[in-house]
Amino acid sequence: MSEAVRQEVISVNNAKAIKLDPAKRPKALVWTAQRVAVFNEKFGTKLDDVRTQKGGKKVSAVRIWEAAELRPPPVMVWTPVQLGKFLDHAYQHRLYALFHLIAFRGLRRGEACGAKWEFLDVAERTLAVEKQLVQIGWDFEEGDPKTEATDGVTALDTGTVAVLEEHRARQHAERLEWGEAWQDTGRIFTHEDGSELHPAWVSEQFSILAYEAGVPPIRLHDLRHCAATLAYAAGADTKMVSTMLRHSSTSITEDTYTTVLPELAHEMAEALVAIVPREASGTGGLPSVSQEGSGGPVDSRTEAKAQVRRGKSGRAPGARTRNLRIKSPQLCQLS
Repeated sequence: MSEAVRQEVISVNNAKAIKLDPAKRPKALVWTAQRVAVFNEKFGTKLDDVRTQKGGKKVSAVRIWEAAELRPPPVMVWTPVQLGKFLDHAYQHRLYALFHLIAFRGLRRGEACGAKWEFLDVAERTLAVEKQLVQIGWDFEEGDPKTEATDGVTALDTGTVAVLEEHRARQHAERLEWGEAWQDTGRIFTHEDGSELHPAWVSEQFSILAYEAGVPPIRLHDLRHCAATLAYAAGADTKMVSTMLRHSSTSITEDTYTTVLPELAHEMAEALVAIVPREASGTGGLPSVSQEGSGGPVDSRTEAKAQVRRGKSGRAPGARTRNLRIKSPQLCQLS
């Protein structure tokens, strides 16, 4: 509209009269034990209600389980224990390497589906993010990465490289089995016949595996949040995490993809208290009253009564602060 005004196509940009509230980035929360308990209760109630409404017809428990309305916010993050439980369950799945890659290196769904073997450098342990599969409606097509910052190289750990090599061997066996019917797309992750994966189908497989593993629901994209959280827990700074996720700025990383694990939050709280030197000791509550010169332990109730008698100043009743500028009547008569 502003360009139309500059070209004198229109005289006034009426869009300037509209004020839109700034959009808030979704903030992820960790699936703590309390949140899991509340979710399980809601999920059980919802599942029973739906089954009653269906009158005995088959109900997809996974669809109800993954409904966003049952989660505290839409974006949730697994704890390391929950992530490990999922990965252990999904290990035998033929797409385990894809979930492993997203969970530990933070690739987007489309980037993982669009990754090609030619972009993988085993010797250097890197994976170049050159293309992604973009879903448009229900169809999908190959496209460039989301932004220029996402078009980069992802460093891989030795464990992830080993997982990808094992996946390559499995894919080669499938290629021999399919013979001429094999579709050579060059993708790292494909169907058994070599054809490309539909991004939505991958998300569906992820939800089924997570439900079977007995962990609380998250979206496939939330594995990216898990990768960022784990990186912070491992000691990486914001710049390193932002580089791993290939964000255009570190502010996006700080505002959206950082979630403090409860264990780390408690460790930090304990560390902060430990920095301050204290003479008073105790296991909790207020520090105990000094026992210096008492010759033994002091009863807290007796000491509290003594403090009341002494008053706020801590001195005996009737004691006054000596002030030379205050004269008694007798002194006034002598002057």
